Amino acid sequence: MSAAEPTAAGLPPHEAVVAEEWVDYNGHMSEAFYVLVFGHATDQVLEQIGLGPQERERTGCSVYTVEAHVRYLQEVGLGAPLQVRTRVVGRGPKTLHLAHEMRSGEELVATEEILGLHVDQQAGATTPFGAAVAERTAALAEAPPSWCGRRIG
Repeated sequence: MSAAEPTAAGLPPHEAVVAEEWVDYNGHMSEAFYVLVFGHATDQVLEQIGLGPQERERTGCSVYTVEAHVRYLQEVGLGAPLQVRTRVVGRGPKTLHLAHEMRSGEELVATEEILGLHVDQQAGATTPFGAAVAERTAALAEAPPSWCGRRIG
């Protein structure tokens, strides 16, 4: 992973390289590792909006993914560079809706859409985001890409 230039919305893309242990018996990245890379991209976004490890430790609150939809569009092999661009495409007092696009070079290889809930871990219940996080997600909000919101069919 390396630092990269921010997107138009201000979120830097997440970068990774396909590791040997991610490659399956078919000779390309296994489906679980697409989700791993998307998870790391989500963690990076949470850090950027003010919900990183220090804030979780301070407040006892975290974001839990409660729904995800992954589309596997192209195979990627060992050593392939990956870049995930993330958009905040929806938000509410307690919810965060992200759209991830994974590319290798210029080719779109996978997408993931997630819905996260802000949870007070001690109370075991959802809780509103703090004002600074709400302001930051509002400032980052973008229109969803055309593939967002589709159902499996």
